[in-house]
Amino acid sequence: MAVVDELSLKLFRDIAQTRSFSRAAAMNELSQSAASQHVQELERTLGTTLLDRSRRPLLVTPAGQLYAEFCRDVLRRRMELEEALKVLKHDSAGTVRVASIYSVGLSEMVELEKRFAGRHPEAGLEVQYLQPAKVYAAVLADQVDLGLVSYPHSTREIKVIPWRQEEMVLATAPDHPLAKKAAAIRGAIPIEDLNGVDFVGFDEELPIRGDVDRFLKEKGVEVNVSVHFDNIEMIKEAVAHRVGVSIMPHRVMREDIRQKRLAAIRLAGASLYRPLGIIHRKRKRFQPVAQAFLDLLCEKPVPEAA
Repeated sequence: MAVVDELSLKLFRDIAQTRSFSRAAAMNELSQSAASQHVQELERTLGTTLLDRSRRPLLVTPAGQLYAEFCRDVLRRRMELEEALKVLKHDSAGTVRVASIYSVGLSEMVELEKRFAGRHPEAGLEVQYLQPAKVYAAVLADQVDLGLVSYPHSTREIKVIPWRQEEMVLATAPDHPLAKKAAAIRGAIPIEDLNGVDFVGFDEELPIRGDVDRFLKEKGVEVNVSVHFDNIEMIKEAVAHRVGVSIMPHRVMREDIRQKRLAAIRLAGASLYRPLGIIHRKRKRFQPVAQAFLDLLCEKPVPEAA
């Protein structure tokens, strides 16, 4: 019989506590003779006497006291392990709550959800798309575990994890003159070609609008902002319907380019990148399922195609 057999551990613990074979045997649903045989085998295995049977009630020897403490410790640790595994199993079957700005892209979140489900099939992922200010508010109110934002900024209560830098390109309809010129030269077009074009912009209160405006001003380019929206899906629709051109992250255009609804054009000698970050409340204790999704986000992304 193994020294650390659970029945043996419980039995000896109970014998040492009650100082009685009969009571400990009853507690473990054994006969008294079976309990005695267990202890005899244990003593042979350990090579020492654990109980002084000449005394009534039984006397636990010093070696027996050491072993009784060992039994209590192992059984306690086993119980803690079982409880921890129950908690872990429950948490892994929980749900991660994420708030994201619109321009992260529904298609990208679907792909992340597929990868996450493949690794954690019992877990769920809830994503809500919000304006940037509302993403911060949801994180602060603990309504979500994680937030995905552009141009992230930390505060006394918000921590930022840099996520990635997204290249910004010119977005046009496929039959727009600028798209035709880019196709003809098979490359980037001069940024000066944007002077005077109708432009679809982001709302003025959004950080990306300020970044694009500064970029164009630094390059000495003036565009005609004909309309502006607070989310990238509306901007893409406007560009696809030739309301104007725009500047947006190349990554969010991938599906539209594949469907030939939009064309992506690089601007010669000019580079602009949009920073994305993961935000969460400082000192937040993540459940295992939320930590697992955070780890997935922080994995190195697949490089964008040119």
